[in-house]
Amino acid sequence: MIRRLAVPMALLAAAACAQPPVAPTDAKVGEARGQNVGLYNVVQSWETGYRFHSTGGNEAKYRSDVNYGNGIRLLAGRLSVNSRDGHGRLLDELVLAVQGLGNDPYQAATLRMAKNRLYRYDLLWRESAYFNPAVPVSFGQHRMDTTRRMQDHDFVLFPQSKFRLFAGFSRSLQQGPALTTVNVFDSVRGDEFALFADVRRRQNEFRFGNEVSVLGVKLNWMQVWESYREETPAALTGPSLGNNAADRTRLNSLSRTQPYEGTTPSFRLNLFREKGERWALNGRFTYSAGRRSFQLDETATGIDRFNAAANRQIAAAGQGRRPVATGQLTLSLFPTSRITVTNHTAFHSARMEGDSRYREFNNGDLDINQADFRYLGIRTISNSAGAWFQLKPWAAVHGGYQYSNRLIRSTELITIEDFTGGVTSRQSNVLHAGQAGFRLRPAKPLTVAIDGEVGRQSRAFFPVSEKDYDTYSARLLWRQGPFSVSGTARSYNNSNMVSLFAHSAKGRQFAADGSWTPRDWFSLDGGYARLNSDTHTGIAYFLAAVMIRGEQSLYVSNLHSSHMGARFSIGQRVDLYAGFTLSRDTGGRGRQGSASAQAAFISVQAFPMDFDSPLARVSVKLHPKVRWNAGYQYYRYREDLLSAQNYRAHTGFTSVLWTF
Repeated sequence: MIRRLAVPMALLAAAACAQPPVAPTDAKVGEARGQNVGLYNVVQSWETGYRFHSTGGNEAKYRSDVNYGNGIRLLAGRLSVNSRDGHGRLLDELVLAVQGLGNDPYQAATLRMAKNRLYRYDLLWRESAYFNPAVPVSFGQHRMDTTRRMQDHDFVLFPQSKFRLFAGFSRSLQQGPALTTVNVFDSVRGDEFALFADVRRRQNEFRFGNEVSVLGVKLNWMQVWESYREETPAALTGPSLGNNAADRTRLNSLSRTQPYEGTTPSFRLNLFREKGERWALNGRFTYSAGRRSFQLDETATGIDRFNAAANRQIAAAGQGRRPVATGQLTLSLFPTSRITVTNHTAFHSARMEGDSRYREFNNGDLDINQADFRYLGIRTISNSAGAWFQLKPWAAVHGGYQYSNRLIRSTELITIEDFTGGVTSRQSNVLHAGQAGFRLRPAKPLTVAIDGEVGRQSRAFFPVSEKDYDTYSARLLWRQGPFSVSGTARSYNNSNMVSLFAHSAKGRQFAADGSWTPRDWFSLDGGYARLNSDTHTGIAYFLAAVMIRGEQSLYVSNLHSSHMGARFSIGQRVDLYAGFTLSRDTGGRGRQGSASAQAAFISVQAFPMDFDSPLARVSVKLHPKVRWNAGYQYYRYREDLLSAQNYRAHTGFTSVLWTF
């Protein structure tokens, strides 16, 4: 199935990634061959420097987007040790690479150790400083300032053999302070109080597997054990009047513990039959049996809106199970060198079932005991067939058909005191989709591709799901000498008419990129992208205790993104780079709603914003093994909806890159 259009922010991120970051530098220094030390050849380079920044406007939003600070950094480093004859004593290869060490918001390190034909060990370590600012509309009471550390260890025994053993371990740890709010004593007319939370999340994974190759067939299996635990206690730091000091509700104390944990053992099996003269086969099967359990214990004391003493205790607990099984089998046939026929069959089954118990005590006179049991099962079977025909060396066509059948079953069983009631639902839908396209190469430097897909579902699961959709794309690539130009156009339409709501989505995407490298010492590249999208979705809401129906939520986006960069080299001693990224969402003309529509709805029908980031970098060769680098990057962010989110920032660095 053709990939759907990305959301506007994804395109914004892609445009930002089109130009390299200002640091570390990509300039090279020293001899590429390295130095011989005994039985090994050693190549290493290190870039150490100082980052600086200054901000104006909303620094919290800057920290959420960029988050570079001041200080000394090991911007980048690489050490490579290789045995000269491929027969080292304990190892034949050692590669260490680091980036951003010393308090950059995004730090990483990789390590590889290998002994030919015996073992290979890979380590990947990352640390990310995650800052989620509280927007002004929430009084600054919903924010998170955490650090997430991730590590992956993989060990392979007999890496070049047809019989290989795998073992691995992964760990993810997130810790830090956060703020949240709670509404107490009356969920509708109470007051909001800020709580301090201590975020602690931990996930571990152990894995073991094997791969065997026999007669061109590879069998790969992996057994995985995963565990997860989250402990985020929250508490009131002191007696509080709440966000609305004019009401009577007061909160004297509140403490909450809510541990959440579980395990997910899983098994993966892959079968590959490498491409032969006439056919190829690959299959995959996975099964996981996730289990989760939670507990919540909360105690709150204070005064309610009737000026009466309130003492509330809440206890809740539950557990859930989620077994998931998937299977895929793909068969490819090659009757001639110009024809390829494929058939893909897939099966997916997911079940979610569990129960929870809720008990609330209020001043000893209210005891509500409620137990819920829920079951949701989704089974999907799909089959797709396609063919590729190479009509001429410069022309090819392809087409295909996809069929999918999905069955959804759910059960809700609710028990309150001595009353039990249950609701069972069942729904199925069928998808029919067809794809077609062609590739042309009318001239040696020119390639053109056109693709399209049309799909129809009998009953979409959600109001925003794809029901009657079509998508088309066209791509063009031209390369000749130092020039390279590419262009893309995509169109997407989806209409989903259901009993309660009507949903439609339209998207148009246009992009062009080009590069020019006339000399070894000069290159120029740039691009422009435009994404137009709008969605209409039916909504229902209460206004002054009256249900409002028959209205629509409209969102319009017109995102323009461009980037350009130029590289210069002067006398093989000085390297210069300058570039910029510009992004602008102009939104769209908002539509006036009915008399009952709120002005707040109209104000969020679009999200006009600007993001600009020019940069410049210079690298000077001081010695065959030493370079001096400096760079500057400017950030400007502006949005129309919440001007308090706007900021501008000046960032830069200076560093020394050397090898020895």
